[in-house]
Amino acid sequence: MHNQPPPRVDIDEFSTNTALVDGIRRFGASWSAGELAAIGRIVGSGRFAQNARLANEHPPVLHALDRYGERLDEVEYHPAYHHVISDAVAYGAHTSAWADPRPGAHVARAAAFMLFAQVEPGHACPVSMTHAAVPALSRQPDVARVWLPRLYGDGYEPRLVRPSQKPGALVGMAMTERQGGSDVRANTTSARDLGDGTALITGAKWFCSAPMSDAFLVLAQEADGLSCFLVPRVTDDGVRNPFRLVRLKSKLGNRANASAEVEFEDTLGWRIGEPGRGVRAIIEMVHETRLDCILGTAAGMRQGVAEAVWHARHRKAFGRLLVDQPAMATVLADLALEYEAAVALGLRLAAADDAVWSPGADGVQRAPGASREGAFARIATAIGKYWVCKRGPAHAAEALECLGGNGYTEDFPLAMRYREQPVMAIWEGSGNVVALDVLRALAREPESAEALGEELERHRGADPALDAHLERALALMADAAREPEEAQAWARRLAETLALALQATLLLDGEPSVAEAFIASRLSAGRGLGYGCLPDSVRVGAILERA
Repeated sequence: MHNQPPPRVDIDEFSTNTALVDGIRRFGASWSAGELAAIGRIVGSGRFAQNARLANEHPPVLHALDRYGERLDEVEYHPAYHHVISDAVAYGAHTSAWADPRPGAHVARAAAFMLFAQVEPGHACPVSMTHAAVPALSRQPDVARVWLPRLYGDGYEPRLVRPSQKPGALVGMAMTERQGGSDVRANTTSARDLGDGTALITGAKWFCSAPMSDAFLVLAQEADGLSCFLVPRVTDDGVRNPFRLVRLKSKLGNRANASAEVEFEDTLGWRIGEPGRGVRAIIEMVHETRLDCILGTAAGMRQGVAEAVWHARHRKAFGRLLVDQPAMATVLADLALEYEAAVALGLRLAAADDAVWSPGADGVQRAPGASREGAFARIATAIGKYWVCKRGPAHAAEALECLGGNGYTEDFPLAMRYREQPVMAIWEGSGNVVALDVLRALAREPESAEALGEELERHRGADPALDAHLERALALMADAAREPEEAQAWARRLAETLALALQATLLLDGEPSVAEAFIASRLSAGRGLGYGCLPDSVRVGAILERA
């Protein structure tokens, strides 16, 4: 093939992903290995890769009006997108952890989500939001009884028909307004109470992702303050709810998935939770989507590592395979280390969900005695969202560079991935928002700091560099809790320091060569900047064997 690598297709993306295989075993989901291998073969197939490519090459198209000038408000997707999302729903990448609760269910679902997002990330947005909506809807038993069975369905029907006629349902969210952004309390969308748990909503949202979803969680102002509502696209009597699509966003990435500006005019919604407590109702959804940002970024890192290593193992330069050349091998190993740390953190947080949530009469509820894991997840998810998602774009750029000119073309998937990774650092809170949320947890929820501290102390004494880093991290935590206002200026440094300490601690539960290399390259004094600056002590070959 004139020194060109063969196509990377017909691969079991799960069984060849050593870090993920180890992770499900470590966090109690070994029982899911067979189904995850089946998913791995699906997403590693030429068919799935072709659908992923087509879904991104042919972005969604808005049809605001029909040919007679009447409101239509529909988005047309390429058939390939529907094939991708249908596969993900069929294998429970959306709600399997809630629909079939058992030990390790959230870890297994996280692994499935990552496998699908590794190859086509755009569809992961509605899949993630549907998963994340379950705890929020569980706050309203009458709504949960009707809607949760729909969300738990494993069938996908893209048409806008009455929810009872569909084999499953997808849920999105519409919170952001153009004047407020992350400050949702500045929202002006209003709700007129109808007195029966429903309201008529009027206003506009600046970002509404996946606008063809079956229902949306929407924030709107009432007399008591900001409330949360479930707004269906089609009501149970078959009537289309007023849901005007103004325009689709022209985005840097995430092109397979539509994002829209929307307007409501006397749009029917069912209140979720208490009036005026909308932020509290939706915050658990935000927690879960933040975790999926971590998982989605890790999935992208895996794609970058897999494609770069495949290229290096099949491409020669100057008489040797690229993977056998020390400079390239060091870069590849460094990229693989970043992925190992990201997936370890993501699965640890998914395991916390397994401890925190238990099935209830109408949905899910917080499990008795899970306060420690809940407190840990509260702060660790914010830390991970900041750091892992911040690392994603640079990781994608370095992986793309490993392919040389091929990586810079749309014929290979890393150009798409390079555009994709930045959204994970923006969605559900960009860098400053999430770093300040870490401060908020330390200042207002001391149990979170205590739980995180316990986690970080588990391997004290295992490595001098880790011990020294722990001292710095714990000192920063104490300073931030004592003086949160002053700490705002260095909130990012705090989040980074804590994230690295947590990742190193988690890696020490797994493969020793990985943990040693991570600590030596990320925590030791005098470490180089950028990828490919590993110290001589790192066993590069051992890292690449796992890649």
